[in-house]
Amino acid sequence: MLWRYAGLAFQMLAAIGLALWLGYLLDQWLGIRFPAFMIIFSLLALALLLWRIVKDTSKHDR
Repeated sequence: MLWRYAGLAFQMLAAIGLALWLGYLLDQWLGIRFPAFMIIFSLLALALLLWRIVKDTSKHDR
């Protein structure tokens, strides 16, 4: 059970890192000085990951 949550932590780091990198590339490609897509993608990834964690942990409580 502990390894499952360690895997979720790694997935969170990888997904947020990927979202930040893609947002950075898109901001650079569009020539935007303010990191708008970097912020949007990272917050979206965080919201989706938190939703997934709540969904996965509520299955084990039953």
